[in-house]
Amino acid sequence: MLYRRIRDLREDSDLTQRELGEILHCSQRVYSNYERGELDIPTEILIRLADFYGVSVDYLLNRTDKREL
Repeated sequence: MLYRRIRDLREDSDLTQRELGEILHCSQRVYSNYERGELDIPTEILIRLADFYGVSVDYLLNRTDKREL
């Protein structure tokens, strides 16, 4: 699964993968693997991303197009 939305949200926020990795307490490489879908994103990280961007986890997972919680 490709997590296109986390990439789009990161780029819209003008953040690098390294910066977001620091926010999430993981390496740039691990975060990059999340974006490319090479690693499943743990629930804890999904929740942190949703809280950080102010969107729902369902939005991050392409289960809805509604960004709001």
